[in-house]
Amino acid sequence: MIRRLPLLPTVLVAAAVATMIGLGIWQLQRAAWKEGLLATYRTAQGQPGIAFPTFPTKNEPPYFRKATGHCLDIVGWRSVAGQNLKGESGYARIADCRTGAEGPGMVVVAGWSKDPNAASSWKGGIVEGVIGPDQLNRLRLVSTTGLGGLEASAPPSLESIPNNHRAYAVQWFLFAAIALVIYVLALRKQWAKEPAQ
Repeated sequence: MIRRLPLLPTVLVAAAVATMIGLGIWQLQRAAWKEGLLATYRTAQGQPGIAFPTFPTKNEPPYFRKATGHCLDIVGWRSVAGQNLKGESGYARIADCRTGAEGPGMVVVAGWSKDPNAASSWKGGIVEGVIGPDQLNRLRLVSTTGLGGLEASAPPSLESIPNNHRAYAVQWFLFAAIALVIYVLALRKQWAKEPAQ
């Protein structure tokens, strides 16, 4: 006995399953992209230092690269959650620096403290460190030593960059399979109620 599939529910389920499969494939593509990006960052850790500030390219910011910059003058301080070299939680003290009369400026993580308003005697100068991401300015230079009485902050870490795209892909594929199973069970239940033709 041939059963007819209900048109609208079948179309809706097929569209949903196709979308979920598409999202799973997209996550696999994102995983490959992220793995390439992490490999680039891993390579950057061993490269020679560069001058900071630097202008990042859109697709390859120079994260995790050693760099040296010159802070002429500090124009402001702020704090963000951070860790010291021992892994203790606290605050990274960030200095916004002037680099010239019309220079791009630079952001320096001067050090770490348990106090978000900890004072630092650092007034600027040459800074050696590692380039990391900054929420406001995209790039910041994390000093390798604590400046002006602050403890050294933990340097940027590759472990802080999540790469769970493959897990997301598996989830989307499972959602698609579950949707199909539920639809087939619903069809069988509906067909069981219908009289035989």
